[in-house]
Amino acid sequence: MLHVTKLAVGVRDIDHLRELQAERLRDSNRLFHRTRNFPRRRTEVVEGGSMYWVIAGTMMARQRILDIVEDQRPDQSACASFILDPEIVPLAGRPTRAFQGWRYLDPDAAPADMPAMGAISGLESLPASLRYELQALCLL
Repeated sequence: MLHVTKLAVGVRDIDHLRELQAERLRDSNRLFHRTRNFPRRRTEVVEGGSMYWVIAGTMMARQRILDIVEDQRPDQSACASFILDPEIVPLAGRPTRAFQGWRYLDPDAAPADMPAMGAISGLESLPASLRYELQALCLL
């Protein structure tokens, strides 16, 4: 199994990512993210891998990758589409430097899902902006 990281360009927070994807799902009946390059390690990614979204400099959410298929953009240029599970899982977060395109992510290097931090009482009740700031400072 292998994961993929991708910058969520223009996305403010996890709620904004949910809004954008809900709109795309309504418009196209499938949830996907197009990219120029087709992953050479496709088999490893679709065997349980997830797309780890970097939002505002922090790896904040993930979605399971259901498939990776050859696709075409509206201008008919070739591309690859990551077919995504609609469920967005919040992460404990990890500061991440900007990069272009997407990158493979080894499962051992992936941040934990937010529910795994259940020992922190009241974490979910904090405002999202405060959680993001604490995560950016590596305090969560």
